[in-house]
Amino acid sequence: MGEVADCHSRLRQIAQDQDTATDPDRAARVALSETAVHEVRERFFIDASADVAGAGQAMFAQLRSVQRVVGTGAGHTSAAFHDAYHPSLDRVWAYRVAVRKELQDRTFSPASFGWEDWDGKDRCPICRDELTVGA
Repeated sequence: MGEVADCHSRLRQIAQDQDTATDPDRAARVALSETAVHEVRERFFIDASADVAGAGQAMFAQLRSVQRVVGTGAGHTSAAFHDAYHPSLDRVWAYRVAVRKELQDRTFSPASFGWEDWDGKDRCPICRDELTVGA
């Protein structure tokens, strides 16, 4: 799961940096490939239960959505970024819940942390303020 967290962090950094000398599409694709999330996805299909593999696949698919949005050059304060980013957080937590459920039903909910939802919008200072349009 560390690979997914690393990829997620790298995509956020690309969106924050907005380096004009860097091709955001290439940087986002490199982030996905260098962090080996494809290999993690394959391990889900081989080693995990159907519920965990399904949650892992949904997490991977949403991470790819973040990668595609970052690849367009969307900045971290843009609505486009947050429209992909927050569902990604939601899928990460859904994966965690699926794993914990499999480990002798040790589930929890957003309320366990004092949160409204897994997607983090209630804790996001950018979403609480007005998002920028486009990049």
